[in-house]
Amino acid sequence: MNEKRPTVNCYSKGEGGFMTRSQDLRAAWLRPLLHLLGRNGIRAGHITLLSLLFGLAFCPFFIAESYFWAFGFLLIHVVLDGIDGPLARFQKKAGNRGSFTDTSADQLVVTATTITLIYNGLADPWPAGWYVFLYTVVVVFAMIRNAMSTPYSWLFRPRFPVFLWIAVEVFWLPGTLNYILWAGSATLAVKALTGFITIRRNL
Repeated sequence: MNEKRPTVNCYSKGEGGFMTRSQDLRAAWLRPLLHLLGRNGIRAGHITLLSLLFGLAFCPFFIAESYFWAFGFLLIHVVLDGIDGPLARFQKKAGNRGSFTDTSADQLVVTATTITLIYNGLADPWPAGWYVFLYTVVVVFAMIRNAMSTPYSWLFRPRFPVFLWIAVEVFWLPGTLNYILWAGSATLAVKALTGFITIRRNL
């Protein structure tokens, strides 16, 4: 008898159910689009790749201070990131490989955009560095804990608040992004510590 593989993703226990319901709801809203994508041979992995490319495209345009294009590409990245999951479920292709690919792509964008903020002088190396490091640790620990069937009870990944605050930093409140990065890092540090303790206890 084949043993069922554990579901491996970066969501907490509460988020897992919410994400399933959210993706089902988005699939219902986007059904005509999902049908169109499927008829043209487009799969969730293609959407994930496009999402990654648009997220990375933010970096050179932001460095060049072409903010309209930079934030436009970042917005497209976020929108596409919300489509690949529903498309995978719609095509009955959802699984650990797609989840791992999507999570890796998201983490690449988080890392690249944060490095760009440091390069442009909008974020100091310490808060930005801790933010990227702890974000990565928590994502990895979340996937390990889910594979061990001991998911986090809750998680807060400050990716979207930070993306939003980049615009706030640029257009309205310069000098405030570091505070957001420190606040996000503090929350991530707590989850990294509890994640380490739980994983070690269950080894």
